Amino acid sequence: MRLPCTVLQMKQTILIRNIRRELDASDEAFVSVCRKRWGVPKEEPMQLRIVRQAIDARKKSDVCFVVHAEVTAERKLIRRLLQDRKLKAELLEPEEETPVVPGSEPMRGRVIVVGLGPGGLFAAWQLAKNGYQPLVIERGQPIEQRIRDVETYWNGGALNPESNVAFGEGGAGTFSDGKLTTRIKDRRIGDVLAQLIACGAPEEIAYLAKPHIGTDRLRTVVGTMRREIESLGGEVRFGTCLCGIHSEDGELRSVTLNGAGKTETVPCCALILAIGQGARDTFRMLHASGVAMAPKAFAVGVRAEHPQILINQSQFGAFASHPRLGAAEYRLTGSSGARGVYTFCMCPGGRVVASASGKGQIVVNGMSDFARDGENANAAVVVQVGPEDFGTGALDGMLFQERLEADAFRVGGGTAPACTVGDYLRQRGSTSFGSVRPSYRPGVAPANLWDCLPEFVAQGVRDGLVSFGTQLKGYDLPDAVLTAVESRTSSPLRILRGEDRQSVSCKNLYPVGEGAGYAGGIVSAAVDGWHAAEAVIRRFSNR
Repeated sequence: MRLPCTVLQMKQTILIRNIRRELDASDEAFVSVCRKRWGVPKEEPMQLRIVRQAIDARKKSDVCFVVHAEVTAERKLIRRLLQDRKLKAELLEPEEETPVVPGSEPMRGRVIVVGLGPGGLFAAWQLAKNGYQPLVIERGQPIEQRIRDVETYWNGGALNPESNVAFGEGGAGTFSDGKLTTRIKDRRIGDVLAQLIACGAPEEIAYLAKPHIGTDRLRTVVGTMRREIESLGGEVRFGTCLCGIHSEDGELRSVTLNGAGKTETVPCCALILAIGQGARDTFRMLHASGVAMAPKAFAVGVRAEHPQILINQSQFGAFASHPRLGAAEYRLTGSSGARGVYTFCMCPGGRVVASASGKGQIVVNGMSDFARDGENANAAVVVQVGPEDFGTGALDGMLFQERLEADAFRVGGGTAPACTVGDYLRQRGSTSFGSVRPSYRPGVAPANLWDCLPEFVAQGVRDGLVSFGTQLKGYDLPDAVLTAVESRTSSPLRILRGEDRQSVSCKNLYPVGEGAGYAGGIVSAAVDGWHAAEAVIRRFSNR
C-alpha cells in the first residue's frame, strides 16, 4: 500500500516497525499521525509504504492495527529518524538481484511440468517466461469444468476421480481459503505475491500479516496465470496423467503420458514433479520405479465448526463487530501426552467441504470465499502421527491415510460422520445437532467419531478440545460440530532430493511442492516450484 507522497530527490529508505494505527484511521489520517509523532512537517517530502499490517487484539478493550512501514525521504530527514532511539528504524539498502542465466547443456527432449497447482504453475511460468516452452500436464480439468464437477459431487452426485478438490487446475488450494501465510523466509515470496496480484489477487496480500485470496478469487487468478503461460509458449494438456518414467544409468530420459484416449512416450530432459499429495497412484508408480522416498510425520483429526460470531467475540471483545476487522482467526496448540495437538488451516466464515479424490473415501477440508462472511468458522483439530504409528516403509503413511478415509466412509455410511463437541467429549455418538449447523454438503451422518479414529488420535482430539476451551472462550461449546476425517494436512512421504533439487536416485527428476514433502501451503509450494525452474534454466540452453 503506497500512501500520499511528493517527488523525492536524493532519497533513502528506512523500515520502522510496530507503528500503532487506530482501526478507524484512513490512509491520510495515518500518515498525518505519523508525521506528528516523528516531527515531520506537512511540507517536507516523505513517502510511507505499509509492508505489513496485523491486528493487535491482546487487550480486548483496545484493539488496533500494528504496522511495519518503509519510509522514504531525503537523506537529512532519514538521518534524523535513524537517530531517534524510540523508533528503532533500520536503513534499507537496495537489493541487487543476480539474473538467472540459461545454462549451456543442450535439451535432449522437452522440459515437462507435472501438476498445475501452485508449485507447477510457478515452475511453468518461470520456464515459459525464459523461453523454454514447457509441456505442462494436469490429470484434472480446467477450472471452469472442475468447478462443475466438484459442485456435482457436493450436491450428492458421483465423484469424478480425475476432476475433484484434489485434481485439476489450481490444485487443492483452489478449494480452500486461499491462505498466503508461510513460515519460510525466501527472497521469492514477494515475487510470488506480486505475480498473484498481477493475475487478479487483491493488492492487500502484499502487506497484510495474514493475507488470503479466498477460493472465489483464487479460481480467477489460476486461470489467468495458465493463459499467460500459454501465451509465452507453454503447452498445457488437461486430462493427461503421468503413468510411467523411463531412466538409463540413473538419468530420466522419457515419460509415458496417458490422455485424450491415447498413451504416448515423450523424451524428457527435465521433469518437474508437482503432483500434490492426492496422487497416490503416481506415488505407487514412482516407488515401483525405484525413485527414492521416505515416510514423514504429518497430522490427522477432524474439522471443528463454531459460530463465527463466537470467535469474533472471543478474539476482539467489544470490537467484534468493527467493519475493519472482518472475521476473526485463531491458531491453538496443545498436547496429548508426548504428542502435539493443534488447529490447522482455520477458515473464518467458511464451510467444511468434501475433499475425497477416490471412491470409498471420506476426506474433509475447509474453504471460504474472500469475504469470509459465512455463518460458521472452521478449522482442523489434528494430532501428530509419525512412522512409529504407521510403519517405516515409504508408502506406509499413505496407507494409514487410506485406512482412515475408508473407516470414515464406513462409519458415515458413505457420507461424512459428525457429532457435537458435547457428545464427543462424552465419547458417544450424536443423534442430532443443536445451534451449530454442519456446513458439509450434501449432508453429514450423526455418528460416534471414536468409531472411525485410532484411539490415540481420538484421545488426542479430546485432549486438544479441552485445552483449547481454556485458551479461547467458547471453543468447547457443546453444540459445536466435529466432522471426520481430516487426513491430508501434509504429504505422508518425502521424495528425496539433493541440494541441486534433483531426486537423489534419478537425475533430471525435480520433485517439488507439498506432494513431494517440501512445502506446506500455496506460497511455499509456489516458491519451491520457482526455484526448481531456475535450477533447470541454469542447466539447459533455451536455444
